[in-house]
Amino acid sequence: MSLKAFHILFIAVSAILALGFGLWAFSEYRKSGDIMLLIAGLGAFGGAAGLVVYGRWFLRKLNGVNGW
Repeated sequence: MSLKAFHILFIAVSAILALGFGLWAFSEYRKSGDIMLLIAGLGAFGGAAGLVVYGRWFLRKLNGVNGW
């Protein structure tokens, strides 16, 4: 596996994990009402969105580079 492919895979897995954590945090917030869980969930969704934006930018930047 090339470094480019690994980087894309790592970004995708990280975004999925961030979404999962955000869903878990919101679920726990609904149970307990702890505001820190709400903040953590919002931060996780923001991080996931940032990772998606970065992944798209990375793909466009290295569009012509071989190495799959």
